Amino acid sequence: MVRFIIILIFVNFCLFFKAECQTDSKGKIIIIQDERIEQLVEKHITLNKKQQGIPGYRVQIFFDSGTNSKNKANKSRAEFLLKFSDTEAYVIFQSPNYKVRVGDFRTRIEAKGFLQQIINYYPNAYPVKDIIQFPKID
Repeated sequence: MVRFIIILIFVNFCLFFKAECQTDSKGKIIIIQDERIEQLVEKHITLNKKQQGIPGYRVQIFFDSGTNSKNKANKSRAEFLLKFSDTEAYVIFQSPNYKVRVGDFRTRIEAKGFLQQIINYYPNAYPVKDIIQFPKID
C-alpha cells in the first residue's frame, strides 16, 4: 500500500513538474526535469533501504497473553524448531499478546501449503499477512 502511494505521488509529481527528454547532436539523451523529482527518487530509495523485509505470509501457531505467556511462546517456538528445523520461527510481541509465527512465504497459497504439513501438530494454526525476511540467495 505504501509503495502504491509513493508511486502515485511520483507520477503526479512528474506530471505537475514535467520532465522532458532531448537528444544532442551525438544522439545522447538529455533529461530536463525539475530538481524536486530527483529529490523524491532519492527519498524513495532511502525508504526502501530502511525496510526490514517484504510483504508476505507466515503461519501463526501460537497466540497468548497474560502470565507466563512469553515463556510459553518461546517454548512453542523451540518445540516447532525441533519438528521443522528447516523453517524459521519468530516470537512476536504485540501488546499484550505473544505470538509465534513460522515461515517466510511470498504468497498465501505457499503458506496454506505449509499449513497442511503442520496441521496435525498445530490444529489452530492459520496463515497471516506479515513482513517476511528477504529470500536467501544461493
